Amino acid sequence: MSEPGMSEPPPAPPGPPPSPHRPAPAGRLTALQGTALYVGAVLGTGVIALPALAAETAGPASLLAWLALVVVSAPLAATFAALGARYPDAGGVSTYARLAFGERTAAVVGWCFYLAVPPGASAAALFAGSYTEAAVGGGTATRTVTAVVLMAIVTAVNTAGLRVTGRLQLALSGLLIALLLGAVALSLPQARTEHLEPFAPHGWAAIGSAAALLVWSFAGWEAITHLAAEFRDPARDLPRATAAAVVIVGVLYLAVAFAVVAVLGTGAADADAPLGELMARGMGGNARLLAAVAALLLTIGTMNAYYAGAAKLGAALGRDGALPGWLGRGGSAGEIPRRSLGFVSSLAFLSLLVVTAAHTDARPLVLLTTGSFVTVYAIGVAAALRLLPRRGAIRAAALAALVAVAALLVMSGRYLLWPLGVAGAALLYQRLRGRVKAGRGKTGRVEAGPVKTGRVKTRPVKTGRVPEESDTPVEVAETG
Repeated sequence: MSEPGMSEPPPAPPGPPPSPHRPAPAGRLTALQGTALYVGAVLGTGVIALPALAAETAGPASLLAWLALVVVSAPLAATFAALGARYPDAGGVSTYARLAFGERTAAVVGWCFYLAVPPGASAAALFAGSYTEAAVGGGTATRTVTAVVLMAIVTAVNTAGLRVTGRLQLALSGLLIALLLGAVALSLPQARTEHLEPFAPHGWAAIGSAAALLVWSFAGWEAITHLAAEFRDPARDLPRATAAAVVIVGVLYLAVAFAVVAVLGTGAADADAPLGELMARGMGGNARLLAAVAALLLTIGTMNAYYAGAAKLGAALGRDGALPGWLGRGGSAGEIPRRSLGFVSSLAFLSLLVVTAAHTDARPLVLLTTGSFVTVYAIGVAAALRLLPRRGAIRAAALAALVAVAALLVMSGRYLLWPLGVAGAALLYQRLRGRVKAGRGKTGRVEAGPVKTGRVKTRPVKTGRVPEESDTPVEVAETG
């Protein structure tokens, strides 16, 4: 890692796209740690709130929306894993967009993802804060303080480096999986088939509405691509981590969603802490306290993965000129992008401050973040169709992912206005940066012009003696 105060080497000019046959970067993450990062990024806060919201929208038929979510996740995750294995770079989807469509599209993707993480992290922290407030009381103050503490912890962990991040994520994910599976297994004996009837009380069309709510759970399959260069062997470990994560996340989502509906019945829609109620039914004890512990673990896992990925992305964007160059320090494999991390963390705290001051909940932050992620997915999948082999299973997965993302774009509706605004800002920055560079080029060089006198003037050397032939005349060329 470069020491503070040392000058950074100038960025290398863009070269040919990386090849899967080149030597793997000297990263540290293993396939097991990558699986943990994936599980933490995707599982996250979805288990905290979405089962109850989906059940309220579509009743037991919401289970079909969950199933569709899991099925669609497979080709989407496979597409991003294939891109990450072939082009391991901290820029992630932004790098793929640059290789496929050019610098401007890469800047748009980078800005959309980079600026979606801070409000998304704030929303996740507030979800956990709400569970803590339900357990110990204290109102808005408890919720806000919990969110601040979570954000500070995740910032400190990532500042310590990816080695700590990977190990911490592995421990958190293992504990979380055991906790969820234990709660589901112990509560299933109380499941009742009558809780599944009527299966679609709000009509079959409500399944689509429930699926729209579950878009939040899609966030995560692209996050790990920013850490592709940190794997010891991206071509081998990244696909393995992806496959394992899809299976683990799919089983957990479906198991928890089914248990919430079959065990809690119609009460699932009215439960403020559905996961806590489920855990209390299976293991006893204080349901709200159990829910708070689960919420904290889940939120730390989600925020940890996104802070790490966003920090690397910001450094890569600074390196490539899509963001100010001072953010580029620490973007190489094995280094810690502390400047980019500090910027992400500061924006997250600012988002929390705005929400708290406005006395609103986290729902607007969630919807704005989701719109940004869907935009990133759309461009990323489109890039995959241009960069990945045109035949084979990967091509089929990319096509399936494109259909799924198109449906998500339709569901996002007016919340696509936010990423459109971010895209406009990114393009404006690129244009202004180009003008500044052009202006510096004009003032920083001497333009050749005609010599006004038509000849080269010479002045004798004034030394008080007669110049000799060996004396070199001073040539003065006047510039126009």
